[in-house]
Amino acid sequence: FRRNPGAGTRGRTADEGEAAGNHFSVKRRALPSQSHGGDRGARLIRIVLKCLLVQLLQHRVFTMVTEETKSKKQRNGECIINRLPVDLIERIFLGLPVSTLLTCVGVCKHWHNIIRDPQFVALHLQCAPSYALLFSPRGLVSGEPYPSDAVLIDEAWSSSRYAVPVIGPDDFLFGSCNGLLGLYTKTSMIKIANLATGECLHLQKPAKNVKGDHFCFYSFGFHPVTKEYKITHFLGDCINGRRPHNKDRFNIIQVYTLGDEKWKDFRTPKALSLISVRNSGVVNVDGKMYWLTEDMSANCQHSVMSFDLLEESFAMTQLPAAYEDHDYYGPRKFWIRDIDGKICIVTAQTSHYDARTVLGELQIWTLDNTAEQQRWSRKYNIKNPPNYILGPHFVHRDRILTQLGSDDVCSYELLSENFKIDLSKMVKLLDFSPHGQNLQSHNCVKSLVRLEVFSKAGIVRRPKQWDGWELKKWEAWEQNLAKKETMWSRLYEDEHKKTASTQSLHARLNHLLPQILDDVMRQQICMKNNQICAAFADQQPRSLRRLNWVEQKRDEETLFARVEKFIDITMAATQAIESVHDMIGRVTQDLDRTSTSKA
Repeated sequence: FRRNPGAGTRGRTADEGEAAGNHFSVKRRALPSQSHGGDRGARLIRIVLKCLLVQLLQHRVFTMVTEETKSKKQRNGECIINRLPVDLIERIFLGLPVSTLLTCVGVCKHWHNIIRDPQFVALHLQCAPSYALLFSPRGLVSGEPYPSDAVLIDEAWSSSRYAVPVIGPDDFLFGSCNGLLGLYTKTSMIKIANLATGECLHLQKPAKNVKGDHFCFYSFGFHPVTKEYKITHFLGDCINGRRPHNKDRFNIIQVYTLGDEKWKDFRTPKALSLISVRNSGVVNVDGKMYWLTEDMSANCQHSVMSFDLLEESFAMTQLPAAYEDHDYYGPRKFWIRDIDGKICIVTAQTSHYDARTVLGELQIWTLDNTAEQQRWSRKYNIKNPPNYILGPHFVHRDRILTQLGSDDVCSYELLSENFKIDLSKMVKLLDFSPHGQNLQSHNCVKSLVRLEVFSKAGIVRRPKQWDGWELKKWEAWEQNLAKKETMWSRLYEDEHKKTASTQSLHARLNHLLPQILDDVMRQQICMKNNQICAAFADQQPRSLRRLNWVEQKRDEETLFARVEKFIDITMAATQAIESVHDMIGRVTQDLDRTSTSKA
């Protein structure tokens, strides 16, 4: 086995491990050694285990052929792999991606039990590499709808090629936690989906037919003490599904714990701003949900509101007041974000014409939460900031993830506490045009967390192949993709035919060349004959998996470039053939004149 943290598992529907929500306190197992000697030992163990796996498969085949009368228990007991210490196998498995582990589950019962052990699932989750998930919600471009889409960026800052199967064309992402995605739909259901395994849990919304309901009013998180997954919903004031005059306020937060039978309502201390929730965002950190709300008593007229999911209590924290506010560029705006597991306030002045466009200086403050006190400290002061602030996570590892204009997603190294962004040093990651509006950035991992254990009040299933694309509104979109695949197929076929025909002609001309006595003419025909063979790039097999939008654009550009190349090569071959035809015609005429003169 070879460790490959960036290996994708999109589209998998294989079996997966136990839920990590029950046994996160692991005592008897240690994490793999990170020392140099430990790395060499781990590589050696991988080689040994790979050899043993081959022996295991050969042994199973031999057993099936020569010892069919033996019981399954006897055969299993004789497997060489079962003689290895469990801790040794676990250390190897901890370094493998989810996609490989889902395959290993079916090798033997022994491996199945190890990988599905809740403690192993929890430990593997702690070792899992982190991804940045860029989500583009569905929208309209020139009146035409485009679907929701997502791109994963790994630790090497390489973007994924394929779409995420669990995200349907009409889904809206409202949270990511331990490899699980919270997805809002326009139906009466919301769903929690495992990014790696494809398993989905469908749940009833807490309130049906609420006018003005929006995916940004939902949040999804994990409580580290109770090991429970929580969904929260800001319920706007409404009467029989209709909003009254104070439509921008809410008094109730609804909370659902995965595995429970119903939602619970919690009344807020006072009516709070729903617009602030939508504009500033919501984050979950250490079992608490945080958002911004209006506070007329504060200098900045905003405060941080929190709801403790364990104590089920509310608290308010004043924002830092040390920033300078001259309103030179435009009104100051605040966002709440999560950086390295800490609550952060991001503030900057914005454009008068576009409230999302950041101008001037960007300040980032972190909240240090201790049992004794809460204290704000300024983490970064960034001059010449990017145009847009992504959320809820816009810092990944040691780089800030930014959006220039409305489409280009770039990264920039966080150099120090105070620095100025040099646009020439921005690293462009991808181009979402023209679907770059309202991009979100989430931290995510690929995990073995199972949803079947939470199916008491929901429906657990794996989605159909590209569920949701059968709707009529996506018919034109699907037809366009089908046309491109048809173009690829015809192009490959034309290239094959052109290659075969030119090679055949080339071979026939080679047989003809010795019959041409004129040395100069023979050399000219030989040179042109070498230009006849059409040389095309290797034909790569077309994947059946759906590409994400960024890769679809690249694929289309590659297709059109290859069509142009085909035309150029065909024209060059045609010209060479015509030249050879003319030269052979002249040779024939010379032979005819020579024969006539001799006669």
